[in-house]
Amino acid sequence: MLDYNRRPTCAQHINALIDTALAAANAARPSRDYLGGSRLGTPCERALQFEFAGAPKDEGQDFTGQTLRIFEIGHALEDLAVRWLRAAGFDLYTRKGNRADGEQFGFSVAAGRIRGHVDGIIAAAPQQLCMGVPALWECKTMNAKNWRETVAKGVVVAKPIYAAQIALYQAYMDAQVPGISAAPAVFTAINKDTAELHHELVPFNADLAQRMSDRGVRILQATDAGELLPRIAMSRDFHECRFCPWAERCWGLPA
Repeated sequence: MLDYNRRPTCAQHINALIDTALAAANAARPSRDYLGGSRLGTPCERALQFEFAGAPKDEGQDFTGQTLRIFEIGHALEDLAVRWLRAAGFDLYTRKGNRADGEQFGFSVAAGRIRGHVDGIIAAAPQQLCMGVPALWECKTMNAKNWRETVAKGVVVAKPIYAAQIALYQAYMDAQVPGISAAPAVFTAINKDTAELHHELVPFNADLAQRMSDRGVRILQATDAGELLPRIAMSRDFHECRFCPWAERCWGLPA
């Protein structure tokens, strides 16, 4: 049982200050006015429509300070992975000109309403790997359970949302980096619990890229027309719905 008369510890005070600062910084960021290419693999098109339209999340569904810290740790680990790969002999570009202040590689289509930013582009790889280049590089950080599943099944089966992102990015980046869709992408997964690394080559899936592109257009058109796209499920207890930040809003509306 909690002792409500007990004063917060020093650690609790400090963590509360950190989380308050992170939440304030996150709230001050401009909201997205576009569909993110990394999100188009989300199974439910209605959820994506809510996200694109900036619909308020259900009560208690905003990012907590801990979640924001997890995001920032993920970005820091990705920066480490870049350094490790470069040290291993990869000519890896994360920004144009490979300068820290350079513009990030990315694409913008549908009048800027579908956009994406890639983690990196591999221009050359160690000769013994016999890799095709240029190649898209995408990096994700995961807990041990998700990492082991990705290693065992491969990213396409274990994490279809990442596979959709990779295919879409290969397709849309080909205009800027000719040949990037011809070479398999390099997917790196970092185990946040153990620092283990997993790398795999992901061939371009043109059909998947087209389906994700069509999905983006469908969401834009439906939103412009004021039409609500179908739910992913017939029942609220469907597993995707249980974790959706717009579940209350969604199931409170007519089908």
